Amino acid sequence: MTRICLVGAGSTVFAQNILGDVLSNPELQHAEIALHDIDGERLKTSGIVARRIGETLGIRDLKVEEHLERRPALKGADFVILMMQVGGYKPATVTDFEVPAKYGLGQTIGDTLGIGGIMRGLRTIPVLFDICRDMEELCPDAIMLQYVNPMAMNCWAIKDQFAGLRTVGLCHSVQETAHDLASVLGEDPATLNYRCGGINHVAFYDRFEKVFPDGSREDLYPRLKQIAQERTYPEYDEVRFDMLRRVGHFVTESSMHFSEYSAWYLKATQPENVEKNKLRIGEYLYRCEDQIEEWHELRRELEGDAPLEVEKSNEYAAGIIQGVVTGAPQQIYGNVPNDGLIANLPDDCIVEVPCMVDRNGVQPTKLGAIPSHLASIMGLSIAVQREVVNAAVTGKREHIYHAAMLDPHTAGELNLDQIWHLVDDLIEAHGNWLPAYH
Repeated sequence: MTRICLVGAGSTVFAQNILGDVLSNPELQHAEIALHDIDGERLKTSGIVARRIGETLGIRDLKVEEHLERRPALKGADFVILMMQVGGYKPATVTDFEVPAKYGLGQTIGDTLGIGGIMRGLRTIPVLFDICRDMEELCPDAIMLQYVNPMAMNCWAIKDQFAGLRTVGLCHSVQETAHDLASVLGEDPATLNYRCGGINHVAFYDRFEKVFPDGSREDLYPRLKQIAQERTYPEYDEVRFDMLRRVGHFVTESSMHFSEYSAWYLKATQPENVEKNKLRIGEYLYRCEDQIEEWHELRRELEGDAPLEVEKSNEYAAGIIQGVVTGAPQQIYGNVPNDGLIANLPDDCIVEVPCMVDRNGVQPTKLGAIPSHLASIMGLSIAVQREVVNAAVTGKREHIYHAAMLDPHTAGELNLDQIWHLVDDLIEAHGNWLPAYH
């Protein structure tokens, strides 16, 4: 019997998506579901959700376990899905925004790069290491499906310290962006064929086309570039279509995310620039508030008699589990060690590339070299990622300073003295959420 463990299962809405996908697959309906979260109230709600999904799908013998302790949940797992947010919305994420704001440094999302992404990585990686140590003991053959941001930093650290564990980082930006572009183009997403490569949140499509019933194909980039020139795209996507105009390729992560991976778009000292690019400082905090309310609404729905709908999401987790368990080939986009997959990115970094999945696990596709200017844009993020991993592995504070000084958005707003003081203030504010650095 396949055992699937969800770590951070109190992320109820996301857990609902993953479990709905998994349990909708007849070959997986007899799986054991082990839920773990340190928040007992949220854990209980997710357990109810899992059982309601089973009821909706007519699964009579669904086995769902709820664990406040991680180790019993991990024991004997075949798949471990990570979806936690270390430190939560309060205090950690709020701190990531409020302390930099005192220096005039505004952020939109702050979970992947920027000073917020750096701090999130530093408090998350030690927890990941604890999970990896538990997995080595309790489920050494399991596949870790790593959904936690900052994706590349987390996967890089795991690769460096636990290379023997089978791990793939998963995001929904590639497939979601493809659906977004299908909508802009007025096309059916099912007719699209595309190839993408790079690093998580900074990957670009090198092929984006429509496939007709007779097998012929249409390159959709000319139409996308025309839309970019005519500015007939949704106003919330100003940044990504501006990038298309300037670099000739479309990036996978949203404009709100991508805006803080460079020094070009998000200038808190230039509010007119922020307004022009349709950005909102503190966007992630607003989203967190909405998600908390969504969770309370979900709880109220569960207490009623309305049937729980099960809809297929665009997450890759269920496809990976199906491919490994049944051998039915699946294609996903995964975050994996580069090791030459993208020739002109560093071998030690984590890249996001097409992967095939079957009984042999996740098998990445070698893409060769990507356009040099795109590799250079990715290099801005890779430099920061490397220093965060160095800090987490060595415990040396100096790497945190270096990560912050190399971060393009932070360096675009603050001088070096301000960056040093900001790092010190953030480390102090995070307190016990961070290990001691020397």
